[in-house]
Amino acid sequence: MMACFSFILSSMIRLGCKAVAEAVMSSIRNETELFVKAGNRAPSLAVVIVGHDPASETYVRKKAEAAASLGFMHFQYSLDEDASEGELVSLIDSLNSREDVDGILVQLPLPSSISPERIIERILPEKDVDGFSPVNAGRLLIGEECFIPCTPKGILETLRYFGIETAGRKAVIIGRSNIVGKPMAALLMRRGIDATVTVCNTRTPDLKEYTLGADIIIVATGKPGTIDSSYVRDGAVVIDVGVNRIPDPSRKSGFRLVGDVDAASFGERDVSLTPVPGGIGLMTVSMLMANTLQAARRRAK
Repeated sequence: MMACFSFILSSMIRLGCKAVAEAVMSSIRNETELFVKAGNRAPSLAVVIVGHDPASETYVRKKAEAAASLGFMHFQYSLDEDASEGELVSLIDSLNSREDVDGILVQLPLPSSISPERIIERILPEKDVDGFSPVNAGRLLIGEECFIPCTPKGILETLRYFGIETAGRKAVIIGRSNIVGKPMAALLMRRGIDATVTVCNTRTPDLKEYTLGADIIIVATGKPGTIDSSYVRDGAVVIDVGVNRIPDPSRKSGFRLVGDVDAASFGERDVSLTPVPGGIGLMTVSMLMANTLQAARRRAK
């Protein structure tokens, strides 16, 4: 598939992910039609949300819309903010036992009264389409087949779509979360991807010492302006995972979305950069749908 680069400010390349996500969704739609024509029921996803966080509700709505557009079955469960951990565990146990549910996703973050680790561990590994369970995390680390967390999987798909070489390249990941940083490192080290990986964090001294030598930089700290152009050499690829709301009185919403990278600082630099919005965030939902189809196929065997 040919990559379509759009340029801003002369030589900086904007790696917009809309076309990538659309290509992935189109492929999933076609594969789902064939799967159902072969006599299987449509893939199904159960999404659980606790509380009424606006950002979480937005993400859940986007997942429901994506599932519907693919012809997936979709079940949504909304619990009140004061729901107990026991109630959530009981719901997950019920979904684990249902034959008409292929994938289970519990929207994070959860209220402080509920342990996310206990909840994630409760989901059966074969229904853990987020790829967060210890079983799937362990399988990823040792290179076995597993559900790959959606954001790292989406980053890898983006690199492939734009023809960005990973074999033998120096990749620096800034961020060490279980959702992005750690699984991204394990994924890039896999045979066939073959990157040389360094993992840093916001407390790494002399961060530029690592980033200025990198071919690929993946920034996932959740902090706006973690790096600017002074951290990046010409010719490098920068993947901005962050989606942060900052106040902006000029907007009707009162805020605007920015990434973890100070994109404006790059000017006419010879750098490839994913934008925010319109970047990796678009890939996460499409990769969730890919994992749900994968779960349905496994269960149909």
